Amino acid sequence: MIVRIMGEGQVKLADSHFTELNKLDDDLLAEMESGDEEGFRRTLGELLEAVRRLGEPLPDDALEPSELILPGPGASLDEVKDMLSDDGLIPG
Repeated sequence: MIVRIMGEGQVKLADSHFTELNKLDDDLLAEMESGDEEGFRRTLGELLEAVRRLGEPLPDDALEPSELILPGPGASLDEVKDMLSDDGLIPG
């Protein structure tokens, strides 16, 4: 799966990593619903770091369609709320 982190670029990520990412996504959703800004910041950073660590960066000139788009590290809680589906940021 190709994942784009807004403002950073794309990474190719194996489907086998989505269990770990979904756990962080669930935590992020709970923190957003409770208005926990500090927890939201921490978990968003952990989620993005996991994508960077587990994924393989695509070259800057690659123009692959992104199957998943994640907010950048500076995104606000309201900006991320606008990106959410019923499953959070990551489907499944």
